[in-house]
Amino acid sequence: MDFFFTTDAEVFSKKFLDFGSRVLLETAIEDLSGLGRKKGRLLDLGCGYGPIGIIMKRVFPSMEVTMVDINQRALGLAKENAEANSVKCVEIYQSDGCASVEGTFDVVLTNPPVRAGKQTVFAFYDGAWDHLAEGGLLYVVLQKKQGAPSSEKYLQEKFGSCEVIAKESGYWILKAVK
Repeated sequence: MDFFFTTDAEVFSKKFLDFGSRVLLETAIEDLSGLGRKKGRLLDLGCGYGPIGIIMKRVFPSMEVTMVDINQRALGLAKENAEANSVKCVEIYQSDGCASVEGTFDVVLTNPPVRAGKQTVFAFYDGAWDHLAEGGLLYVVLQKKQGAPSSEKYLQEKFGSCEVIAKESGYWILKAVK
């Protein structure tokens, strides 16, 4: 599958899909396929210009995909990119973390805004917990040097389970099950 994305100076990873998001996508797609989870509701938390939610919707067309971000410019680009990649039936709206998110989800994916600080990152995890259905899956990508071990510990305490399901070039993919 080929994807085309318009980006801008005001959004994260404007030149190309960042390595962490790529590893997150590859790992989550493989894991969800292996589990036979190809339907349900998916939340792209902190969607930026939309690559994670858009790619997940194309790979799993039966999933209901919701994409949220605090950045209005990023959301405009996500809407443009969904259209440019022939992705329909995705919900894209503004939310500070999960503050404006409603309902429950079967899967949450996030490449959290580590530069916003640990409090913001952990608030993303708390919001994911609040909006995950029982048995729901949270996938997170972080660099080891940017807090992956402390996030693993926090998620272990919050969810009662968290495992590192992939490591590549300093990036960890964490998976927590509610």
